[in-house]
Amino acid sequence: CLLGWAGENLGVRFKITPFDEMYGEESSRKTVHGLLEKASNKPRKDWVYNEEHPGKIDVYDGRTGEKFDRPVTVGEAYMLKLVHLVDDKIHARSTGPYSLVTQQPLGGKAQQGGQRFGEMEVWALEAYGAAYTLQELLTVKSDDMQGRNEALNAIVKGKPIPRPGTPESFKVLMRELQSLGLDIAVHKVETADDGTSRDVEVDLMIDSQRRAPNRPTYESLNNEELEEEEV
Repeated sequence: CLLGWAGENLGVRFKITPFDEMYGEESSRKTVHGLLEKASNKPRKDWVYNEEHPGKIDVYDGRTGEKFDRPVTVGEAYMLKLVHLVDDKIHARSTGPYSLVTQQPLGGKAQQGGQRFGEMEVWALEAYGAAYTLQELLTVKSDDMQGRNEALNAIVKGKPIPRPGTPESFKVLMRELQSLGLDIAVHKVETADDGTSRDVEVDLMIDSQRRAPNRPTYESLNNEELEEEEV
């Protein structure tokens, strides 16, 4: 503001870096005050700079003609025009590219990306109890590869949409934890015809190229299998 005021009275323009204190303590203040003092040396410009109140000048009340009790900062700011139009901002997506790792839609209008649904939006839907909407946004509309394909087929064929599957981001999290040496796996309980139940490890990798062989963990082995391994 003050630098623009000095430039207006000197008839010049200035372009400086935002952080110029690297050149010395209060270098910005010294530079601006020096330019204001230089502007005050011009004819009939002695009122521009006041040594007792640098950067401030005496201002008079336009209604009464009396001077204000204290000097007031007066300056001229450079105005930058920011163009923000709705036509350039609005964006929607039906289908588009996905991230190779997380299988979530890309972000940004330039990449034909999806709308970000962050933590606070999740909390808002949780507060309203919109469980089905929240489930749809976090699964078939995001990174549930199998679920979104099945949902598309069901919609095209006019059939009920099946239940969502497991998000790809959860699988990536599992792989990261396993890379740290943690024995983590997903299990489900299968019930046989005779009523007996069995804990079975589930392979979440549906892509054959990315499929890892089933690695039985301690929890997924029954007593007979454990005895066979010990023998």
